[in-house]
Amino acid sequence: MSSLEAETAIVTGAGSGIGRAIAHRLAAEGFAIIVADRAAEGAAETVRQLEAAGHKTRAVVLDITDAAATQALINGAENLRVLVNNAGIFNTRAFDELTADDFRKMYEINLVAMFTMCQQAARVLPEGGRIINLASRAAFGARNYAHYVASKAGVAGFTKALALELAEKQITVNAIAPGVIVTDMLLERAEGLEGLRVQQPSGKLGKPEHIAHAAAFFASPLAEYVTGQILIVDGGRSVGGTAAF
Repeated sequence: MSSLEAETAIVTGAGSGIGRAIAHRLAAEGFAIIVADRAAEGAAETVRQLEAAGHKTRAVVLDITDAAATQALINGAENLRVLVNNAGIFNTRAFDELTADDFRKMYEINLVAMFTMCQQAARVLPEGGRIINLASRAAFGARNYAHYVASKAGVAGFTKALALELAEKQITVNAIAPGVIVTDMLLERAEGLEGLRVQQPSGKLGKPEHIAHAAAFFASPLAEYVTGQILIVDGGRSVGGTAAF
């Protein structure tokens, strides 16, 4: 347990995958966890797991594009210290098949909703508060993901800008940019997993826990002098400039 035991962390998209792993990792550090997700069943399962491990937690089911719902979430979080903006969407669409609606939906969920939550949280976070956003290594570019790439590049840029805006309040803002992480979402395209694996320098695919460890660092006192950073967690895939999925 850390000295942050009584403080609260909100993790969006915590009903599965990376968000669930982050919730578990922050709970292990002593945070009370608010599991925010649009899927009631997934959120309930994360809460069940956390409670079984003896952690303080509760679920809030909401659509993160609903500003009134996110404001209620922020207002209802006692002793809020950390906001993890993990919720987002991801899908494939060839460039010549993309529509303006595809772009708008991706931006509304991956970027605009995140901006709204950051703004709402920044008004109540104390000195030493933490905002952690989920970007993506895909921001370097990827075929058939132009709308997703653009939204995640926006997350990275917004994170840097917000870090400067909130520096005087001593609130740090950082982002994690995962590479290929094995989640249920990725397993839906399981036929391509072996091809993805052999492209990794280590020959291994990432796990949600790898991202959770990065989030725990950004949330900890060890990161009090770290802000505006984009931590790429991709097993070295991006070192050589190889960006495409």
